[in-house]
Order: sequence, then C-alpha cells, then structure tokens
Amino acid sequence: MSFWKDKRVVVTGGAGFLGSFVVDKLKERGCSEVTVPRSKDYDFVTHEACERIYKYARPDIVLHLAARVGGIGANRENPGKFFYDNLMMGVQLIEEGRKYGLKKFLALGTICAYPKFTPVPFKEEDLWNGYPEETNAPYGVAKKALLVQSESYRQQYGFNSVFILPVNLYGPRDNFDLNSSHVIPALIRKCTEAIDRGEKKITVWGTGKPTREFLYVEDCAEGILLAAERYDKSDPVNLGAGFEISIRDLVELIARLTGFKGDIVWDSSKPDGQPRRMLDTSRAKKEFGFEAKIGFKDGLKKTIEWWKSNKA
Repeated sequence: MSFWKDKRVVVTGGAGFLGSFVVDKLKERGCSEVTVPRSKDYDFVTHEACERIYKYARPDIVLHLAARVGGIGANRENPGKFFYDNLMMGVQLIEEGRKYGLKKFLALGTICAYPKFTPVPFKEEDLWNGYPEETNAPYGVAKKALLVQSESYRQQYGFNSVFILPVNLYGPRDNFDLNSSHVIPALIRKCTEAIDRGEKKITVWGTGKPTREFLYVEDCAEGILLAAERYDKSDPVNLGAGFEISIRDLVELIARLTGFKGDIVWDSSKPDGQPRRMLDTSRAKKEFGFEAKIGFKDGLKKTIEWWKSNKA
C-alpha cells in the first residue's frame, strides 16, 4: 500500500477493459494521483500527444496498457494499422519517458509475440526462436519491439522499464462486439443471443483443435501492479493461469454455462490461429510473487453474468 501512496501514475488504456481494473486496484492501494488519458484527447500514435502527457501529468510511473487489439478477423483486416499504431504508441512513450526522467515504465506485451510453433509451455527464452503466427504477427512484432527498446534503454540510459507478457484475457467489461472481440466474449454473445432468438445453432470459426490459456482480467491487473511494485529488470515476464483448453472444449463449456443447447457448426474455412498456447509462469512467481487466483469456470460465470446484466 505504501508504495503507491505518493506516486503519480499514468495508465494509458485506463478506461479500457484491463485498464479499468488496474485503475480500480491502484485506488484500492491508496494511489490518489492516477491520470487516465482518453484517446480523444491523447492520440499516442502522434509524437505531440506523448510529449504532452508527461508535461501535464508529471508521472513517476507509466503503465502502458493502451493498444490496438482484436481477434483473428480484426488482425487480418488491419495488419498495417495494428503494426504501426502499437509500435508508435509504445516507442514514443518510452522515448519521451526517458527524456522526462521517468522513474518506471511498464510495457504490456502480448502472447502473440511468441513464435508460431513455440514448445508448450511457452518460456520467455523462446521469444526469439521463430516468427509469430501469421494472422497476428504484425501486432505481436510491434509489441516485441518494445522489449528490445526496454532492454537497450536500460543498458544505455539506465531507464527502468519492464515488459510483461499476458496470455489471452477475459472477464467483465470485455469487448463483446462480434466484429472485433476475442473468442470468449464472442462465444458468450453468440450463445446468449441464440437463446434469446430461439435459434437452434451457432457457427464458430475454425476446427476447434487449437488450444488456448486464459487469464481472468482481475488476476492480470494484480500481476501488473505486483510487477510495478517489485520487479526492476528488462527480462520479459509471462502472466498466465497455467492451464490449456482446446477451443472445442471451450465452446462446449460456454454453451453449457450459458444454457445454449443447440448445435455447434464449425466453419473450417476460417483460420484457427496459433496451434497451441500456454505459458510457463514460474518467472512471475519467482520475481514478484504472482499466481492466478480465479478458477476458469468461476471466471466464466462472472463474465456471463456481467454480459447478461449489461448487454442492453
């Protein structure tokens, strides 16, 4: 609690899905000076906005969570934008932080940065052993560039930046827009809307064979703050829950928890994405004591209840 008491903190993306939980937890920890820049006021793709936030907020710590993100479809449609926007936001915020004299910068990476055929569980040392899965490689490479910047700035300038790699997130307040959402909110919405409309089937992308790991959003928020409090190295750190589930089993679980009893149609003409994803999370536990607390089924129930209460 005392760590945050007199700190000025900027949370980019603080009004978004993950960021809103990070801001909640900062306030619970006694941090009274939290700045949440909104995209309409601060377009961090531009250099001017990156300069201006440091002059305005005078932060001690920046938690850079803002990103252009989406599911496989959104990544396929916007590869150039996802690469450029994510790269420019992070690179310029780190550079302006260095010039300003920032005490600490936390950059949020992505599991999409890992090579397509990384051995499971993914270890941080595997990051450079191949090219990311094609559908989200532009996003993943842009984020991975921030790791290079973090390491090189620490080496040359003594700049204290850390790089965190979360697995796929889910939970209340997620993006449920079917055009841009990730798999869990998309499936929850499809199942609940099919029930509401009396429809007898839903269509799901791919074959159902790939596996994924999912981290509840509040667990991720806790991990970010623990890293900010206790971790001062540029070596990347995975944040995950330590389990693996196939997309087919995930769909069946969400159908059961939402009460959808119709047919599931697999559209195998659509891409599967990376074959397997699961992180080795031992470094996070060793370096700053992070372990996921929310069980997957409990997290899904909380997410479904939130969607049912807020979908209007």
